[in-house]
Amino acid sequence: MRVTICAVGRLRKGPERELYDDYLTRFDRTGRPLALGPAKLVEVEDKKGGGMPAEAALLERSIPNGSLICTMDERGEVMTSPAFAQKLANWRDQGRSDLTFVIGGADGIDPSLRAKADASLSFGKMVWPHMLVRVMLAEQLYRAASILAGGPYHRV
Repeated sequence: MRVTICAVGRLRKGPERELYDDYLTRFDRTGRPLALGPAKLVEVEDKKGGGMPAEAALLERSIPNGSLICTMDERGEVMTSPAFAQKLANWRDQGRSDLTFVIGGADGIDPSLRAKADASLSFGKMVWPHMLVRVMLAEQLYRAASILAGGPYHRV
């Protein structure tokens, strides 16, 4: 199952980018034998200042056709890492070939795009900077693959 992370904004060089790249590399390495991955990042920028509707249009164009869509949203489902791993495995086992995680900009995800999502995930009731959400998602993808592989990374 290919994984796409569609996000508003550019993650520049620096510690967040290094962490993101490291966790995504780990996910690809651990997930491929499990039919998870590869993962790629698609970044969009609304340079015309159209706000959330314009960002939603750019994000929608970057989602692969037929992809399962999971928004990263403060209103989404909060789950444990093992539950997230099981959800990924279930989507894969249902024959989904593409999974797209959508990360909005500073104002979030436009309601029209949220309504099209198959699932919505939250990293808790706190609001996180969208650049950190990328790192946290990449880490959780790697953790999920490690859990499914029976690796020692995740400890209860």
